[in-house]
Amino acid sequence: MFLYILVIAFLTDAVFSGPEEQEGVKYASKCEVCKVVATELEARLDETGKTSDVLEIGYSVDDVAPKKRTEYKKSELRLIESLEGVCERILEYNIHKERSDSTRFSKGMSQTFKTLHGLVDKGVKVDLGIPYELWDKPSVEITTLKTQCEDLIENHESDIEDWYYNLQGQVALTKYLCSERAVREDNSCFKEKGDTGEPKDSATEQKKVQEEL
Repeated sequence: MFLYILVIAFLTDAVFSGPEEQEGVKYASKCEVCKVVATELEARLDETGKTSDVLEIGYSVDDVAPKKRTEYKKSELRLIESLEGVCERILEYNIHKERSDSTRFSKGMSQTFKTLHGLVDKGVKVDLGIPYELWDKPSVEITTLKTQCEDLIENHESDIEDWYYNLQGQVALTKYLCSERAVREDNSCFKEKGDTGEPKDSATEQKKVQEEL
């Protein structure tokens, strides 16, 4: 019984704390949404860019006219393939309610649920009001973040294309898309933990977070 009471107290402080609603639901800000989207898109581009393939584009009935050759890394096909499924990757994220900055949206199990799973493994009764098998399903914040991702890409498709064809490798996507266009009014998530305000490389930052988990 004593352990059960400890779990309830832990849940009250770590899981259900939050100023917005009794349940502690706090959706991603525009800045957080853009930061996550930029992270995933840059990671996807990194995955698809590790090739020296050359594409032949064009069609000729008599096969006399030469087809246009272009590097896959600079092709429209790579952009399309990279954008495809980016928002689905958001469902791999979890909400880390023990964190107060934008890293609360990260991959990997949160410290809160690691602790709760550990208690269950030790035989402690933990009641969250939902079946145990649903504990690790995406939370409402994460499913909403996926929708926000889709809206962002739809509304800034031309900006992403402009960056991809003209500025990729020269300007960080977080700076071009987020700071300068999508969330100019609120760059707070890029100024965390001593940041200067200049967006960092999103993929690198996410990798650091993953290594800490």
